[in-house]
Amino acid sequence: MRPTLDNTVLRMFLPTQDFEVSKAFYEALGFAKVLDGEVAIYDTAAAGGIILQRYYQQDWAENLMLSLQVDDLDSWWAHIRSLDLPGRFGVRPPAPPKFYPWGLREVHVIDPAGVLWHFIQSRLKEG
Repeated sequence: MRPTLDNTVLRMFLPTQDFEVSKAFYEALGFAKVLDGEVAIYDTAAAGGIILQRYYQQDWAENLMLSLQVDDLDSWWAHIRSLDLPGRFGVRPPAPPKFYPWGLREVHVIDPAGVLWHFIQSRLKEG
């Protein structure tokens, strides 16, 4: 029998320049911390999560992009704006919702290490 990816969890290792600042950043966004030690593991409700590590390489961090598909991008945008991420964490201001040429509506957020997040509006399923 061929194995499947059903009921599996995918977590991406992310760099941090300042481990404590990055943990606070992801907790402010709403990621649920499940382990805090040499690494910090955060889960999302259904899709896996991230692992923050005490490692930083600028070229890697600033070229790393992740996408998070959400059901209500406008609610996420309101939440992200309410956090004052630039004031609290010294990051660039998040980019507001916009339709991109590749057909997706997205909000862009850059974390304290320079990792670019694409918050993407889920497409409605046709049925």
